[in-house]
Parts: sequence; C-alpha cells; structure tokens
Amino acid sequence: MSAAWDLLLVGAGLANGLIAWRLRQLRPEVRVLLIEADAVPGGNHTWSFQASDLTSAQLRWLDPLICARWDGYEVRFPGLQRQLESPYCSIFSERFAEVITTELGDSLRTSSAVRSLGPTWIELESGERIEAQAVIDGRGVEPSPHLALGYQAFVGQELRLTKAHGLTRPILMDATVSQGQGYRFVYVLPFAADRLLIEDTHYIDAPVVDAALLRQHIAAYASAQGWSIEEVVREEQGVLPITLAGNFSQFWQAAAGQPRSGLRAGLFHATTGYSLPHAVRLAELVSAASELNADQLFGCIRRQAEQEWRRQGFFRLLNRMLFLAGEPDERWRVMQRFYGLPADLIQRFYAGGLTAPDKVRILSGKPPVPVLAAARAAMAVTPQQIRSGA
Repeated sequence: MSAAWDLLLVGAGLANGLIAWRLRQLRPEVRVLLIEADAVPGGNHTWSFQASDLTSAQLRWLDPLICARWDGYEVRFPGLQRQLESPYCSIFSERFAEVITTELGDSLRTSSAVRSLGPTWIELESGERIEAQAVIDGRGVEPSPHLALGYQAFVGQELRLTKAHGLTRPILMDATVSQGQGYRFVYVLPFAADRLLIEDTHYIDAPVVDAALLRQHIAAYASAQGWSIEEVVREEQGVLPITLAGNFSQFWQAAAGQPRSGLRAGLFHATTGYSLPHAVRLAELVSAASELNADQLFGCIRRQAEQEWRRQGFFRLLNRMLFLAGEPDERWRVMQRFYGLPADLIQRFYAGGLTAPDKVRILSGKPPVPVLAAARAAMAVTPQQIRSGA
C-alpha cells in the first residue's frame, strides 16, 4: 500500500513553512503535510534580511510575507557611526502564520508533537503513525559533537511609545552600549512612528538567555534614547548558533539518511545567524526535485548544505577571531573595524559571497585583537581544539 503523503515536514518553522508554501504554489499535486507541535506555525519571531541577499525572482515570490521595508540602515560603535544604503526587510511570524495557514488548509496540522521519526515515517505523541515518501526534520538546532558553536542570545520587545521615536531606518548594531561577557549590541527596527522592536543581543559562549537582565537592558536603552514606553506589545527571545569550526561530513553522517532543513541542516549564515536566504534557496531546491523520496532529498539537501559550509570557511575564521581572540568586553572592536570597510563588501558579506580580494581587505592592516591570540584562533579548526583551548 502506498504512503498517504508524498512529503511530511516536521516543524512548521521558517524553512519547512517556505518549502510547503513553495510546493503549493508550483506543484499543488504534491501531497504535503506540515506538522507543528505548537498551536500556530512560525512561532514568535521577526525574520530580517538584506534585499540583496536574494534574487529579484526570489523577492517576488516571497513578497506576500514581507511586512516592513527600509531603504537602508545604520550602525553605531564607540568610534564609528555610519549609514548604509542597502535595502532591508522584515517578516513577522504572525503574517507568516496567516499565509501558511490559509494556503495549506488541511495540509497543516498544529498541536501535534512528534515523538519519533525516520526518513519515511513519524510517530506522534498521541501514538498515531504517519508514513510518506520522505520526511524532512526541521525542528531547530540539534547539539552535535561534530560542531563547535558560539551563540547569539537575544530578547526583543516590540514597544509602543508615548510619542514618535524619530527613526526612519533600522539600527542593525548599536555597540555603544556597555559590554559584558561577550560582544553586545542593541538592534532596533522602527515599524511605525511610535512603534519599534528593541532587541538586546549578546554573542556568548553558552546558549543561555538571562531574560530578566536583557529586559532591563531594553528599558534602559529606551530611556537613554529619550523614549517613554507606553506598552510592551509582544516579546520574543532566542539563541542562534554561530559556527566556529566543525567536521561537516561527520555532522551529516550522524543524520543517518534523515533529510533535514533550516538550522537543523546547518543552513544559516555562520556569523550573523540569519537563515532566511538559506530557507528560500532550500524551498526552491526541494520544489524543483525530480523525485520527492527520502534518499534523493537527503542527498540534494546535504550537497547544498555542504556547499554552503565550504563557502563559509572564512566566516568561521572571523567568528573564531570574535569569540577566541581578545577580551570579551573588547570584541566590539572586530565589528567596528569591519563596518568601516566599503559598503559593497559589507553587502557581499551578508549575502555570503565574499570575493578573494574582500577577504584580503578584511584581514589586512592592524588587527583589532592581539596578534598571537588571533593566530591561535585561526589555527583552531576542529571542535576538539576549540574545546581544549589549543
């Protein structure tokens, strides 16, 4: 007897949601079931990206999800304040959930936690077993001994103010704030004249969020800017992986033939943690697959992930400089120096497409961290070396 579904997508986050939506647009005959443990798909997130990270065709099909757009952004450091003319966009999980729920209809099942799964089957906590030609696991980061990670921990609050804030563009990084046990900056997205998102972000060594402290930071930052808070509309928090080193071949061997997506597949920008461009490309890859069976999907997703891993070797080097070289409260100097580079180089950095001259330019001149510490960080290329401090 044939399986009831062609494709089961476990976890209705960004990556799997885009796969299901793109398949519905291009191949409506494919029997797709998107399964989510929570009551709604998408969770509680704001996904942002540089418009230049995507092609014009990708931007067109993603357009119904985009909730906010700006023609540029600014960064602030103790020794640098700069405006960059690079279009920036955000997607709200509320809009994502609305579109995905409407488009998928009965092909979306929420409040359905998965107990276990394999490449062609899942078992729900209820005991129900569902089979398909393929299952893609998109349930977020899974710890792996084959990867050495740092973390980007954050709490963000969408605030309604008592009066206009005066911002016309996002502040991607305000590192003029006091530092701590890692690189800290504040991220601000202005949604309306009196409404914005303030996110307190820390690049740290362990995946821990002190939510109470970060809420205090947000309130203090708003006060320092002269903004009076009328209402906290909503709050989001999370921890994103920042890759320092790893054996990606062993990471995928451990998957044992199980197709993966999103952060679970290692598909994210190694330095920023941004995953939306990768999720868009993965949705296109899966929707174009000639056969939606587990073996083929595992192979093609793994090849795409490994290609991204190779492309991002230089970003992992930069991450080691940021996390391993220099004192934690001085790590902002690495980013300040970077944001003083040419605007087109910065744009290519976000898109993950640095050229050889770009890499030379980034590393040339006096390093913003001690030379010997930088050399040790550069040489630490395995998880074991990083964990041992070698």
